Amino acid sequence: MAAETDSPPDPNSSLLAFFGSELRRVRTEAGKSQRETAALAHSTQAMISYVEAAKRVPSEDLARDLDTGFGTGGHFGRLYPLVIKFAYPSWFLPFVELEREASSMRVFESQVIPGLLQTESYARAMLSSVRPENLEDLVAARMTRRDLLEQDSPPRTWFVIDEQALLRHIGGPGVMRPQLEALLLAGRRPRTVIQVIPRAVASHPGLAGPFTVLSFDKGQDVLFVDGFSQGRIALDANEVAAAEHAYDLLRALALSPEASAELISTHLKELGP
Repeated sequence: MAAETDSPPDPNSSLLAFFGSELRRVRTEAGKSQRETAALAHSTQAMISYVEAAKRVPSEDLARDLDTGFGTGGHFGRLYPLVIKFAYPSWFLPFVELEREASSMRVFESQVIPGLLQTESYARAMLSSVRPENLEDLVAARMTRRDLLEQDSPPRTWFVIDEQALLRHIGGPGVMRPQLEALLLAGRRPRTVIQVIPRAVASHPGLAGPFTVLSFDKGQDVLFVDGFSQGRIALDANEVAAAEHAYDLLRALALSPEASAELISTHLKELGP
């Protein structure tokens, strides 16, 4: 359980921090604790704490329920589009929305740990390399996406990772050790499969770059292809089918989930205590 925030972020630092400060202000004026606020907004105390600390991006449902619970006349609902606009790049937001609706995901990553499996310290170290002005908002957005896997009924997820991502010690051993430990824990979840393509496999269908295939209870599969400046969503049936075929080949070349966990454990041991 997250503790109630004692030192909230500067509300002038970002729109996400401003949303959090407004939630804290309204809650305090109403004489409500975070737990009581969570009950009003059909949420959890942990999520209210995270939003107030600008560590999670609020959902549209949360904004609406806060307005209903506190009678704020749409205040949080009007802030929500602004928060989303700055938390996620405009080209990425449609994918985030699709990701929330997906019943299953097939993810391939070649250079870094997949975003949905990243720890907060790993995400911060990786994102800081491009020196963004909104680093904390980007980290909060990344952690909000990761919360998908913490739901009571998370989507079924399959991750194929090139071993190069394990060899790239982003943030140094102090960051990489808990990241690899988190990978091992994630791989034990009933709905999550993690496979690693060993470095001995010199050529494979994922050399062109990372991609994700989303499947839904209703409707066609969707392909997301990552890129340098921005990614793109592909709906063309032939392109999606080609990606699914490539993913099947990647799974065939990768180690089994059990052998992959052993390889991750080996990398963890090599990092030392």
